[in-house]
Amino acid sequence: MTSSRDDYGRQNLFQDSGYFEAADEGTTLSQPADRLGDEDDRSPQWHGGLSFGLLVLRLVLGGTLGAHGLQKVFGLFGGPGISEFSRILGDQGYTSQTTLLSWLGGVTEIVGGALLVLGLFTPAAAAALLAVTANAVYLQYREGFFLGDGSGFEYHLVLAGIAFALLFTGPGGILVDTNTPWRRRPVPFGIAGLVLAAAAVVAVTFAFRR
Repeated sequence: MTSSRDDYGRQNLFQDSGYFEAADEGTTLSQPADRLGDEDDRSPQWHGGLSFGLLVLRLVLGGTLGAHGLQKVFGLFGGPGISEFSRILGDQGYTSQTTLLSWLGGVTEIVGGALLVLGLFTPAAAAALLAVTANAVYLQYREGFFLGDGSGFEYHLVLAGIAFALLFTGPGGILVDTNTPWRRRPVPFGIAGLVLAAAAVVAVTFAFRR
């Protein structure tokens, strides 16, 4: 390694050392994205605590609403079954096609709950369960916040909050979907799911409460 002095007399130990080499004429420096690769093609990094926490939320929400769906559709776990649940919907102000709505609500909870537990199509599952729980909040909010005699909406609000959060966090690392766009970029899919959930609540309200 040779040394030389610059115009101000300072020693430059790196000149002619080969440590820094001028780029060939006609070449350009690569952009950071070129060196790192396409961000969308990289799998999310594993974070054990976060993934476990999201799994717990998925199991709680998916398992709870899935069990409720089995109560409504098949009458399991002491549930009402389709006929009785249809009558309950009538008491809550639904006046049109209550049997169809009973099937829609029950099947949505069963399928959405199962998908959420598995971590499969998570944005769609979370959006579907958010629509169900948000509709329940809408039905109960006039009765007050606290459950009390069972008429408050605090329970449904907690479930809706979990579904809302999972829309934007994604399912975590313990799941069936391992390399999907909604796992790598959950926010755009979360926004789309939120819009669809809101549209579903509005559609159910106008179609079945007339």
